[in-house]
Amino acid sequence: MKLEELGIREECGVFGCIASGEWPTQLDVPHVITLGLVGLQHRGQESAGIVTSDGNSIPTFKTHKGMGLVNHVFTENNLKKLYTSNLGIGHTRYATTGNCELENCQPFVVETLHGKIAVAHNGELVNAARLRKKLLRHGIGLSTSSDSEMITQLLAYTPPQEQDDTPDWVARIKNLMKEAPTAYSLLIMHKDVIYAVRDPYGNRPLCIGRLIPISDINDKEKKTSETEGWVVSSESCSFLSIGARYYREVLPGEIVEISRHKVQTLDIIPRSEGNAMAFCIFEYVYFARPDSIFEDKKVLGPKGFEGTVTCCKKITVPLTVRFFSFLDYVAALGPSRGQLGVAKKFGVLSDNCKGKRIVLVDDSIVRGNTISPIIKLLKESGEKKVHIQIASPPVRHPCFMGINIPTKEELIANKPEFGHISDYLG
Repeated sequence: MKLEELGIREECGVFGCIASGEWPTQLDVPHVITLGLVGLQHRGQESAGIVTSDGNSIPTFKTHKGMGLVNHVFTENNLKKLYTSNLGIGHTRYATTGNCELENCQPFVVETLHGKIAVAHNGELVNAARLRKKLLRHGIGLSTSSDSEMITQLLAYTPPQEQDDTPDWVARIKNLMKEAPTAYSLLIMHKDVIYAVRDPYGNRPLCIGRLIPISDINDKEKKTSETEGWVVSSESCSFLSIGARYYREVLPGEIVEISRHKVQTLDIIPRSEGNAMAFCIFEYVYFARPDSIFEDKKVLGPKGFEGTVTCCKKITVPLTVRFFSFLDYVAALGPSRGQLGVAKKFGVLSDNCKGKRIVLVDDSIVRGNTISPIIKLLKESGEKKVHIQIASPPVRHPCFMGINIPTKEELIANKPEFGHISDYLG
């Protein structure tokens, strides 16, 4: 089945950790990264990978990758391969580009003039086809179908302003942003530091957290000065399971250097004049967990809607269809199998709702392949009337920035039936 037949799917997640203070550290870096990736599992379930380093002047990189869920890939024996380490980055993948194969699993590791780098990427290059041709034309071989490998190769390129003996990572990242303006959030590990980068449009999220002592985790009011390490993640929800406190977002176009000593901004690359920030609205609608923080606000704040079906009394249900997938990672199905997929994920409590009028709230409507079978299920169970409330505007256009969204023709908002959608949906 072609990817574009599957409809909207989850995104990738990136997570990094670096221990503070003296090295070798007592912090279990591979375990922290694994727990962080578990917290990002809703963003991708196809594969997972971790690269760790001892952070020496000539570092030793240790890598483990695999297909499937994080807990399946990183068993206790597999985690042993990643010790002893003081820093590392990880990735959980949904393939927006490239095939679902082990060779496309991240992070990618390449040798550069100044030693190895490891790169983890969330997003999709809007000019990937043109960039691939350019790299191949310059004799740069590509071993995968992922655009993340192209990012890695661009970072390995030595810019003219760099001296032979001193790597200039700001110049290298600026060169990347020149060649590929969007869409990506990146983690780059080199020697004893991690660079956290967002594209100038801020299309993909990225944030930093501070690891604090276990004794201070439950005391939210206590302002501890001790820092056991720094973590960086696609979403702040992954900080909860590792005892980290949210520190701040990485700004659009910002290049942040995270070392065992400090977190510092190296540069902020501006957008082209007149271009606005373009944070992906689907992060709010589909991808992010409700307890994540974007733009200094919870995705679902205290006054957000509760996600309820009303039948004289409230019956609490999961907030979105995505939430069902988050719980059991049911694979996305094509249009011809859509109704069977809905029946697999949903069931009607007919005794509670029979003969009642139902108000069904959904986050969005894309093709109608989910909501229509749900309406059918409700009506077959004896509901008197079904009212639909959609919480976001109609989706009328495809997205090329890291979301596997249907073609324009498949979107229900572009069909002639949209003018009388209630009849069309049943």
